[in-house]
Amino acid sequence: MKFDLHTHHVRCGHADGTIRDYIEAGIAAGLGVIGISDHTPYFGSASEQEFPHIAMSKSELVHYVDEVLSLQKEYAGVIDVLLGIEADYLPEHAELYRKTLSAYPFDYIIGSVHNVGGISIFNKNRWKKLSPQGQITDKSTYYRLIADSARSGMFQILGHIDAMKGNYPAFSDIPADAAVDDCLRIIGENGVSIEINTSGCTKKCGGWYPSDAILERALHYGVEVTFGSDAHKPSRVAEDREAVAARLKEIGFTRWVYYKQREQIAVPL
Repeated sequence: MKFDLHTHHVRCGHADGTIRDYIEAGIAAGLGVIGISDHTPYFGSASEQEFPHIAMSKSELVHYVDEVLSLQKEYAGVIDVLLGIEADYLPEHAELYRKTLSAYPFDYIIGSVHNVGGISIFNKNRWKKLSPQGQITDKSTYYRLIADSARSGMFQILGHIDAMKGNYPAFSDIPADAAVDDCLRIIGENGVSIEINTSGCTKKCGGWYPSDAILERALHYGVEVTFGSDAHKPSRVAEDREAVAARLKEIGFTRWVYYKQREQIAVPL
């Protein structure tokens, strides 16, 4: 069973194409399962749409869910359309996100850390102002937040767990191995999956998230893996999927997983 669990569309304000476009792209790519997982609104803000070019408005969430469920029925027997969503992990708003999202029948929720200390993880300028110790602190804080998201019980999948390297490839060389290992151990203990996310190829790091080194350690800690292109245009659906499968087998993984109705389904590599 071929799947891609991480796709976006026009509602988030920074992706191209309709949900139907991504489903059709999944069919063309030979997928049996396509997950739709656009960004949640910013529930912690008083504004209806705090960041129009990052996430959908609050009032659009119900329309998003209804559209995916309608297309799920329409494409039944052709491709399995799953209702997913990508939610920021913001500790101060975690319970609000949990309560709001629990009202909808999501097959899975991807939890992603996009901000550390109020600054986007993709902001390369943050590193210019930091001493070597400050860089270690920021990287360690990032992995503590990811570990906390694994403990929260809110998510089935954790998104792009080294995406801080996206626009700053030197991130991978910042020495914070203890924080990374502790994070992976906690993820494994809590039965949460991590995605191999191929959107890193669109950033300066030019590679997948996470690195092979992290995947090797994830295997050691018994962490399950899944696949997501994080496509923001239909042409990227399932991008590099076969190459990812081959690399996972080289590392030592024997399976990857997807989620339907919050239940984990294992697929041999």
